[in-house]
Amino acid sequence: MASRFLLALLLLCPTIAQAWTLEGDRIEQPLTTHAGDATRGEAIVGSRTTGLCMLCHALPGGNERQQGNIGPDLTAVGKRLNEAQLRARMVASREINPASKMPGYFKSEGLINVSPTLHGVPILNAQQIEDVVAYLVTQTAR
Repeated sequence: MASRFLLALLLLCPTIAQAWTLEGDRIEQPLTTHAGDATRGEAIVGSRTTGLCMLCHALPGGNERQQGNIGPDLTAVGKRLNEAQLRARMVASREINPASKMPGYFKSEGLINVSPTLHGVPILNAQQIEDVVAYLVTQTAR
């Protein structure tokens, strides 16, 4: 009975978050059953309120004065990392590199100094992670 309910839920809600497993520096399985959208991902990456990527990273085509330099430059990141590696860095950056400053964007537990209204809520949801991955993997030009 429970498995029928879960199957029905997956069919009705195709972007439901999937369980993930870190294998080395990769998360092979997408977090959703719905493919990421590179256009939505580009908007998230470029947003100074949603993804906040520009706080730490230089981005392709962005205003240099408003870009960070704490994290690696994301120009041509699609040449350096594949989809599974990009997903892992967004979800489990500190499991891959304990010295990383990048937060786990899909993490919702064990966070500190979080507003009570945001307890249990990740920075980005599963579909947003997949959208950002879909965008970043297209970044192959220098």
